[in-house]
Amino acid sequence: MHPVDELLDLDAMGQADRVRHGDVHPSELVEAAVVRIERLNPDINAVITPMFDAALEAAAGLLPQGPFTGVPFLVKDATARVGGVRLTWGSRLAGEYTPDHDSEIVQRQRRAGLIILGKTNCPEFGLVPTTEPVRFGPTRNPLDMDLSAGGSSGGSAAAVAAGMVAMAHANDGGGSIRIPAACCGLIGLKPTRARTPLGPDLGDVMGGLLVEHAVTRSVRDSAALLDATAGPDLGDPYWAPPYGGTFLEAAARDPGRLRVGFSTHYGSTAAHPDCVAAVEATATRLSELGHWVEEAAPDYDHDRVAELFTTLWVVGAAQSVVGISSLTGIQTSSDTLEPLTMAMAELGRAVSATEFVLTQQQLQGISRRIAGFFLDYDLWLTPTLAEPAVRIGELDPAQDDPLAAFHRAYDYCPFTPIANVTGHPALSLSPAPIRPGVAVQLQAGFGCESTLLSVAAQLSA
Repeated sequence: MHPVDELLDLDAMGQADRVRHGDVHPSELVEAAVVRIERLNPDINAVITPMFDAALEAAAGLLPQGPFTGVPFLVKDATARVGGVRLTWGSRLAGEYTPDHDSEIVQRQRRAGLIILGKTNCPEFGLVPTTEPVRFGPTRNPLDMDLSAGGSSGGSAAAVAAGMVAMAHANDGGGSIRIPAACCGLIGLKPTRARTPLGPDLGDVMGGLLVEHAVTRSVRDSAALLDATAGPDLGDPYWAPPYGGTFLEAAARDPGRLRVGFSTHYGSTAAHPDCVAAVEATATRLSELGHWVEEAAPDYDHDRVAELFTTLWVVGAAQSVVGISSLTGIQTSSDTLEPLTMAMAELGRAVSATEFVLTQQQLQGISRRIAGFFLDYDLWLTPTLAEPAVRIGELDPAQDDPLAAFHRAYDYCPFTPIANVTGHPALSLSPAPIRPGVAVQLQAGFGCESTLLSVAAQLSA
């Protein structure tokens, strides 16, 4: 193996350290990453829009001095804009739409010194927890090519798990960072609502469900990238409470003795035995580390949350379809939209403005109830997924009932959406040895990513 190629197996901070000390030039890292992508991507299908020439040009020039100067990076092909590069949301409806500017999150990633190599695959409009869009085909899981890489940030997770890059941009509206992280054995942090910017094109998505961040190989990478990208943008409708220190420092320190509640059921439904075992083993490990651990969970109506969340989700589907069709001038039809997207958008268009606002109000009330749980506990431990990673094609919609696929998808990942509803930070990590999809989720109180990162680093040591 070429010495530079070996550096691709380091985490992003490790790569940046080698660049900083002059052991490798950014051009060499980018060239090695391009070679690896070209070798692996035909089978995995993680990168759907290469930007290799632009990346090589950037690497040869004067780069910003940041925590990740010279490190190769990929951006998910949904929501975040990269100026001059097509943005498809995994949909034929987007055509070859090409924004003329970077989103603020991408600008901050560039200022951190990252070099963008391309855009990664995602399901149509990020609506389902597997990455198998009709337009680009399925992304396969590098840990087992018959399995899904998860979604909606499946392309990013597969690229990191395959070693194409050390970390990649991702976003999360119902689990889209944590689900693929669980499937691919990575660290997946969903930050607190509005911790990172959505502007200038968006300020709020689906009542505050969506937040931007990444999937990473290490806890410290996730922390350092959050330091580089967190904070309000001009004109944001709201933002997360400022954190007094740095998240990287939080990831390096002992969290102290924490109160941890754990649960393995979603309502009355138990997770798969392997997912239950992962939670129980993690609870035991936390107890051995000195934390106070007991079985406990917030008290709320799980079925009602699923119903209300679905209302926001289908309205989001309708918003995406109508907005992108008006942006591109392409009409919606069976030739431009997948059956499940069409069915969800139709339901979303039928939701009145009054019903949408009432749905938000009810979820805000439930969020207040759940927030009370974090007065008694610092962390809530659950499975990330209710079962191990599904096979490619397992969540395909039936032609006679496409919405059945959405309900099956919700049953697959019922533990993740509640953190999007409350806005609380949540993190997925996989115990060793890694089995795709068998992972645990830690949630903390609003604004408390530092606690998650401290404990995740402790568990990963």
